[in-house]
Amino acid sequence: MTAFPVLLHPSGLRFEADPDTPLLAAAQAAGIKLPSSCRNGTCRACMCLLLEGEIAYRIEWPGLSRDEKEEGWILPCVALARAPLEIQSLQAAPIEPAAPAPPRPLTGARR
Repeated sequence: MTAFPVLLHPSGLRFEADPDTPLLAAAQAAGIKLPSSCRNGTCRACMCLLLEGEIAYRIEWPGLSRDEKEEGWILPCVALARAPLEIQSLQAAPIEPAAPAPPRPLTGARR
């Protein structure tokens, strides 16, 4: 299975997406955070602009109007790469590692 390169504008972040993995999941696996909420194509939180390339959807009509689709808007949570892609997502950012929890003080039972 061939993975396709994906370039995010304006951040310049890059990741690979295989044809069976939604773009949102592929970005997260590569350590890149894109806005999201429902992950099924209805909330539109992840909506971004496809600048170059070709995508497909597993569902017949995701939560985009006909005009939005014609303008190049896509929903990465349900979009699958079919070619190398360039996408505009103004909120794309590296996933920050979680800060380690502060050490817990020992209580009387553990002393």
